[in-house]
Amino acid sequence: MGPRRAPEPYRTPFPLLGLQVDPSTGLLIAAGGRGAAKAGIKNGVHLLQLERINGRLSASLLHSHDTETRVTMNLALAGDILAAGQDAHCQLLRFQAHQQKVNKAEKAGSKKQGPRQRKGAAPAEKKCGAETQHEGLELRVENLQAVQTDFSSDPLQKVVCFNHDNTLLATGGTDGYVRVWKVPGLEKVLEFKAHEGEIEDLALGPDVKLVTVGQDLKASVWQKDQLVTQVHWQENGPTISSTPYHYQSCGHEVISCLNVSESGTFLGLGMVTGSVAIYIAFSLQCLYYVREAHGIVVTDVAFLPEKGRGPELLGSHETARFSVAVDSHCQLHLLPSLQSVPVRLLLLLCVGLIVVTTLLLQSVFPGFL
Repeated sequence: MGPRRAPEPYRTPFPLLGLQVDPSTGLLIAAGGRGAAKAGIKNGVHLLQLERINGRLSASLLHSHDTETRVTMNLALAGDILAAGQDAHCQLLRFQAHQQKVNKAEKAGSKKQGPRQRKGAAPAEKKCGAETQHEGLELRVENLQAVQTDFSSDPLQKVVCFNHDNTLLATGGTDGYVRVWKVPGLEKVLEFKAHEGEIEDLALGPDVKLVTVGQDLKASVWQKDQLVTQVHWQENGPTISSTPYHYQSCGHEVISCLNVSESGTFLGLGMVTGSVAIYIAFSLQCLYYVREAHGIVVTDVAFLPEKGRGPELLGSHETARFSVAVDSHCQLHLLPSLQSVPVRLLLLLCVGLIVVTTLLLQSVFPGFL
């Protein structure tokens, strides 16, 4: 598979680090920034409207939420609540999007004003509770609770995730502690030391069952704060102690991020080199690959949901996936339909095969028929 260029539906004025897609509204949520020393470059969370225009999937800015000096490093989505990892804190945001009733007189008036945003829309960056209106959609974003989730000498929340019913969220960071919080009040319900060193990733299941991986080369399964089982790289993997192996680094290129489609059919990868790929999850057959699509480390990837507005936005494609990187680009990767051979064509081929076989037998054995 040779190099190709992926469509680029959106570009932000800051490095992109986190990405989510809301299945019910079809909103694409991208976040990032440069932190406190941003040199005039804003930190923010952009909420984009996805829609099909002339058969092509496009993204347009609905709302830009300014996070001031805090860069958003990671995101998790639960309904209309967004958990954003900002430095050593977790900030909850609630967004509400609904169709706005616009009568013909208002629409005519808006054309005279020129801009697409109506009703005295404020600048792109909005404070808490700000509203943005765009082509009949009204979007409101408000800050909810925020809490410090990491307490190391150089604190940083590295990962956040919700449980299956969105009542709890778990955070992990550079101090090696897992902390579990109630949603949306962020009251702490569990805290324990999971790793010696930074937590690289975690997952939160039913009954507060957790899976964590850390820079101490361990992958662990926990029932609340009790260790159930553990895999250690030095015991179960290569014995070359001088090499700093990490569980998320494998293959011909180092993987920087991955996710699985909603049905579990497709596996999406982003690489440190900027390459992106889509595989069949159960067989690891590569279906799509673009070498150095971003040219720099891919920071997050997200599949278009298969429910809600997903099928409407997907069109005739088998699946679609977005990728973001610190180059500020958001790219779209479309996988053509994998439909099997039509039944009519298959029947026609079978009939043809029978006819050809019969003629061959007749030529070899004249008295066959």
